[in-house]
Amino acid sequence: MKPSTLFSTLLPLTSAYSIPKEDTTSNNAVKIPTARESAILARRILTLTPLGTISTIFPSTSSSRNPPGTEGKPHALMEYISACDPLYPSHPTLLSLNISSTFKNIASGSNLSLAITWTPPPLPPPSRSLLSHLNPFSHDIAPQPQFYSAVALPRYSLMGYLEPIPGADDPKSDAGKQVQGCYTAIHPDAKYWLPGNRIHESHFVRLVVTEIYWVGGFGDRAYIGWINASDWESVTKEEIERVRLPGEKPLEGKDL
Repeated sequence: MKPSTLFSTLLPLTSAYSIPKEDTTSNNAVKIPTARESAILARRILTLTPLGTISTIFPSTSSSRNPPGTEGKPHALMEYISACDPLYPSHPTLLSLNISSTFKNIASGSNLSLAITWTPPPLPPPSRSLLSHLNPFSHDIAPQPQFYSAVALPRYSLMGYLEPIPGADDPKSDAGKQVQGCYTAIHPDAKYWLPGNRIHESHFVRLVVTEIYWVGGFGDRAYIGWINASDWESVTKEEIERVRLPGEKPLEGKDL
């Protein structure tokens, strides 16, 4: 397949997400979302995506826990994320484990960034015929993944700093009930690592977002660039619920 043919095949995939908006031009040109509209999409991704990658830097001073030569080098690992902070839903909620190399680096003064990528949900399994119910293995049919060009899907990076969420470590406080209930609903296995567990010392923290860099997909139909922190923080719950991302079911009554 020629590169030009492949590119033209992938381009339509980038318009699979939608923000309610008016038609733009009579020649059906694609309207590139604004930075503000992209902030809404990014906030929806945060509410729907349970995993992200946090990047930190190993301390510049040698440590017995790290092999020689790692000083000052970047370090990136997957972390559980959520939007569970009732006061600041725009600031990702994290469960910081003191044993984690990521959070050790941060405690040593490292800057950090959190990378988040939207992954479309799988398609439902194909419908089953009456005869298929006679097959004892037919219930093992798995949902089919949707095909999207990975570079056409939105992703972004959040930069900022961590601070404790007051009261969140106490399961009896209002903040603790809200944060821990929300967090374990998204990450059920995290109940074993909640603050006060017998395995590792842990604390709930929020990533206070100071900078956002967004890549919405291909640049001819998606915004690529910085999002203002005030736009990020001011996105409302209603705005988040009115948009859809690639692979999501369309809004009721709207052809997206």
